[in-house]
Amino acid sequence: MLIIREHIDETPSIKTIRFTETLKARPGQFVMAWVPGVDEFPMSVSYAGRKFGMTYQVVGDGTKALARLRTGDIVGIRGPYGKGFEIKGRKILVVAGGTGMAALGPLIEDAKARKCSVDLVLGARTSKELLFETRATKAGASVHVSTDDGSKGFKGLASELAESVLEEGKFDLICACGPEKMIVSLLRVAKKKRTGMQASLERIMKCGIGICDSCALDGRHVCKDGPVFDDAQLGAFEELGKTKLDLAGRKTPI
Repeated sequence: MLIIREHIDETPSIKTIRFTETLKARPGQFVMAWVPGVDEFPMSVSYAGRKFGMTYQVVGDGTKALARLRTGDIVGIRGPYGKGFEIKGRKILVVAGGTGMAALGPLIEDAKARKCSVDLVLGARTSKELLFETRATKAGASVHVSTDDGSKGFKGLASELAESVLEEGKFDLICACGPEKMIVSLLRVAKKKRTGMQASLERIMKCGIGICDSCALDGRHVCKDGPVFDDAQLGAFEELGKTKLDLAGRKTPI
């Protein structure tokens, strides 16, 4: 049970909770957060080490309850769980779609600490929903912004802007987190450019340890085998970007 140190409004719909306690985690790992009396759900680790933090979008009953908590309140935390990103090479392209940036903030800071060159393609529906743009700039990343409505930067999808950035220079690795359709598009570009790729996938997770089967993807468990997968693993998934399991375990189209 961890004590909330600060609760920050990042955008109109995205918040960050930081705690008084420390939690060590690799970029890309997640925790299971429990709001007593309400629910437990997966959260990306957006800050590791001192003042561990997690960033989330207010979308359902669980996150609405989380959003009502204040400084001094407590949250139950299990983890960290899963496989994180593995930095390879010296020049990295990071592609974030929406709240996917929550998992990628620590990666950018870790890569820059290792003296890597980092370009970030940061996408959101509108300029007001851009997450961690200032944080990435302060870390030393070259930031390229895309918005669906054209309110800032490139008007269009993050995957479209990423393809343009890839045409301008050679990268050793692409790291991504966001909607599966975006990841599928990036995977095609990465294969064409012969660039290695790792992506964090988002699926419904109820246990976080590979027991409940709610995050199953082509026989793998995103919570345990991922959430970060490399390009070879991603390319082998027949369901990627096509279908997912809903809360009742039924296969539904994406």
